[in-house]
Amino acid sequence: MTQYETPDLALAAYLTLKGLRLLSAKRLESGRFQFILEDSDEEAESLSIEFFGSEFCEYDNKIRSLKKILYSKS
Repeated sequence: MTQYETPDLALAAYLTLKGLRLLSAKRLESGRFQFILEDSDEEAESLSIEFFGSEFCEYDNKIRSLKKILYSKS
């Protein structure tokens, strides 16, 4: 079974939205996330490239920007 691994939460969500099955999700000792997805059709790489040009990625960036604004306010 071919697997695809990413630390990116938004990318992992996008890949599951596109039909890849999530096999594992955990937080590592370093504090980073680790998502492992089943990639039996070996399409995760091309879907990852598609993600970075998609509105889904733009949406994720807007969420991150809003969080920064909220957390920077005292």
